[in-house]
Amino acid sequence: MSTFKFEIVTPTRILDKGQVNYVRCSGIDGSFGVMANHLEGIIALSIGEIKVTIDGKEEYLATGGGYTEITNEKMQLLVESVEGSDEIDTDRAKRSLERAQVRKEKHSPEIDGARVEVSLYRALNRLRVARR
Repeated sequence: MSTFKFEIVTPTRILDKGQVNYVRCSGIDGSFGVMANHLEGIIALSIGEIKVTIDGKEEYLATGGGYTEITNEKMQLLVESVEGSDEIDTDRAKRSLERAQVRKEKHSPEIDGARVEVSLYRALNRLRVARR
């Protein structure tokens, strides 16, 4: 099976996954998959799960959104944050979820509803990926 280079860049680290067979990401218009010889492009990513297949083994990561650039040579994700399913602190994610739920229920004018929704979705995503 053909492979391509895959790396993830955040403000604090670069994850070089090396040669991979397949990547599935959450785009703002829905999920999409990439295999070797994919058309080039730049795609906006939403908060969601990244699935990476390397030699038949699947790996799952949680991301906070960003962009991906696909070229002939590689696929590169430029994201705010990324965590492998084994890196996620589930207790911290549960506390984040509880805080977001409390803020959502308050309906206070000083609380930004859009930020609360994003916090809620990010915590739920992290918990879902952690179960992988």
